[in-house]
Amino acid sequence: MNIEQVREFAITLPQVTEDMPYGPDWLIFRIAGKIFLHLRLDAPQPTCAVKLEPDEGAALREHYDGIRPAYHLNKTHWSDLYLETLETSLIESLIVKSYQAVVKKLPKKLRDTISDPALNNINYE
Repeated sequence: MNIEQVREFAITLPQVTEDMPYGPDWLIFRIAGKIFLHLRLDAPQPTCAVKLEPDEGAALREHYDGIRPAYHLNKTHWSDLYLETLETSLIESLIVKSYQAVVKKLPKKLRDTISDPALNNINYE
């Protein structure tokens, strides 16, 4: 998977916006104004950063060489995915998990405006 494929996948998720608040080297994806994906455009190796539950992120880092603590982000919650070393299905799954983790924390009123059948199975406790 390459950077453009990550971008194309991310913008297919409901109500996603993208912008470049940190300058031309970073593309940021948001849901309801909250960031769920960082895409570093000038990285020596193609990477993206996703937000994961701390335990899940730690377990994935132990299992995959291509998943590491995120560069310049909170390393407890954010993980870098090295795109050339991971399967496309895993990358897409982790992007969706990041999206869902952010949606899960939105106020109920905002969550109710996001219409996606895949999100119906999320436990919003």
